Amino acid sequence: MKITIFGAGAIGGYLAAKLAIAGRTELSIMARGAHLEAIEADGLRLVEDGAESVAPVRAAARAEELGVQDYVVLALKAHSLSPALDQIEPLLGPDTSVVTMQNGVPWWYFHGLGGPLEGTRLETVDPGGAIWRRIGPERVIGSVVYPAVEVDAPGLIRHVEGRRFSLGEPSGEKSERVTLLAAEMVKAGLQAPVREDIRSEIWIKLWGNLSFNPISALTGSTLAAIVADDGTRALARAMMLEAQAIGESLGVRFPIEVDRRIKGAGDVGEHKTSMLQDLERGRPMEIDALVSAVQELGRLTDRPTPAIDAVSALVKRLAVERGCYS
Repeated sequence: MKITIFGAGAIGGYLAAKLAIAGRTELSIMARGAHLEAIEADGLRLVEDGAESVAPVRAAARAEELGVQDYVVLALKAHSLSPALDQIEPLLGPDTSVVTMQNGVPWWYFHGLGGPLEGTRLETVDPGGAIWRRIGPERVIGSVVYPAVEVDAPGLIRHVEGRRFSLGEPSGEKSERVTLLAAEMVKAGLQAPVREDIRSEIWIKLWGNLSFNPISALTGSTLAAIVADDGTRALARAMMLEAQAIGESLGVRFPIEVDRRIKGAGDVGEHKTSMLQDLERGRPMEIDALVSAVQELGRLTDRPTPAIDAVSALVKRLAVERGCYS
């Protein structure tokens, strides 16, 4: 089994290291700059449970060096996907499966869903439909990522907690390709449940990211602080209820009620969301996949999103002023 992890950040590095250490697959990782140099010199290092391991990973800066793969795991952020298409295409053959590990509404959302919106392409996450055309939704295996992982230095990944990567076909079937991949991940010490409804699990994670991420960026507050404050908690709740109405109109099942989901976010504690961290570090922010795409889904389903619209306008303005969104 030939697998390439496209993206050498925290999640991509962690997954690559676990699969490579297990030694059952021909594992490669696409990297560049200091990450590439460090991996080539010293291997991909993983600190987990207080111990350091070195993963025998083949690293490359150009996809042409690796050739066609059985699986390509896209472990880069959603806004980085379109600019990377030229680099991804040499990895794709007629039978290559592509595992999407981005947060937010995926570009392939309306592939295999059925109904009047079947085949709809989302402009907010796939401008002009380029990803749909060049990767092809028929290749996709969806995923929801839960591990907390940090990059401590180039080529050095530190696992904090969590080992679950939920997987699922857009069609809901338990295909051979998804079950084989899940088995390899489990043998590498990961949890990889195969879901019959991966979209609903995507929504449960999105539910919190949609609201807490932009509010955190706008206020500089941690999750615990947002939930503890009556005003910001109420705003997050209003955004989540708007999103729930959209999701349910698309057939999504929300297994927990909104206040329990909010409490769960607060229980995480004094944690800065990824959007706030990106803002503080001057990096591009995941606004479109987490917020704009939900607004687009609201328009497609005729569901109003006044709270989401207001927060979206504010966080986009802030991000533009800080050079983190264009």
